[in-house]
Amino acid sequence: MNITVRKATESDIAKLKNNPTWSCEVSEFKWFYDSEEICWLTEGEVTVTYDGGSASFGAGDYVEFPQGMSCVWKVTKPVKKHYEFR
Repeated sequence: MNITVRKATESDIAKLKNNPTWSCEVSEFKWFYDSEEICWLTEGEVTVTYDGGSASFGAGDYVEFPQGMSCVWKVTKPVKKHYEFR
């Protein structure tokens, strides 16, 4: 179970820019994905650790989290993202 991170394309941005937003200040917390999430970060920097690895991402990135993943988010710069649960 891995996190997919890549630079957001114009198509990704068009698809997500009108979706809800979520923001978070510098912090660290546990999270569980009960459904798949895709998101586009417009601000911030994060490192997420999970069983088997870690992923770092920030402003301009498109990220996919698989359903069933337990992880720890470490927000190092305040984050804002547009997201969609599938």
